[in-house]
Amino acid sequence: MKIGIIGAGNIGTTLARKLSAAGHAVKLAGSKGPEDIGEKATEVGAIPVAAHEAARDVEAIVLSIPFAKIPDVAGLFAHVPANVVVIDTSNYYPMRDGNIAEVDDGKPESVWSSEQLGRPVVKAFNAVLAQTLAESGAAAGMTGRIAIPVAGDDVHAKAIARELVNETGFDALDAGDLANSWRQQPGTPAYCTELTLPDLQDALSTAEKARAPGIRDALIKGFMEATPPLRHEQIVARNREVTARR
Repeated sequence: MKIGIIGAGNIGTTLARKLSAAGHAVKLAGSKGPEDIGEKATEVGAIPVAAHEAARDVEAIVLSIPFAKIPDVAGLFAHVPANVVVIDTSNYYPMRDGNIAEVDDGKPESVWSSEQLGRPVVKAFNAVLAQTLAESGAAAGMTGRIAIPVAGDDVHAKAIARELVNETGFDALDAGDLANSWRQQPGTPAYCTELTLPDLQDALSTAEKARAPGIRDALIKGFMEATPPLRHEQIVARNREVTARR
């Protein structure tokens, strides 16, 4: 498959590495230009390109940029064919992104993303830490394989996203439509808690929409202020502890 990845941060670069290794032709675009990420792209097996080139002549686009920057790339999608799958990996953090009234009022993040882009997206790879994605993949069928939720309104697009999740070493859980994708947003039991498939299903079902934003903000504040910085396993454990249903 031909895949364009817009965003060369930890998640975008890790996806480029894993999807290239799985045999896909991957183009990778950063926030500046192809020269700025040339060495990084080559290292992970991708072709460094400008953002508009990453959205051209591909079958899937992975959008892995800060949530508030999504409106800035909307113009890139004006001529992208309707059958191209768009995967949104972003998450909303007001202390980083600034407040977005519609999302603060309860609109699911990827519903907002879809509206900004003028086309439907699939929400995937957002509920996993970069280190988890890079280091914790496992072969299909292995005991304890971590699962990743995938939400979307188009059955075909969601099936493609789920297959890509599987190819990166994780079980893909159909998490329903975009209207319910808030269940995998920050502050919920499904977010960055490294759960297996049945446990992730339970986590999605027990999410509480009203509690999630407060939990999200308290967790990120704690992580940023921790001295020394928390280790990866401590972050996962803290996410599990604080988001657990009371």
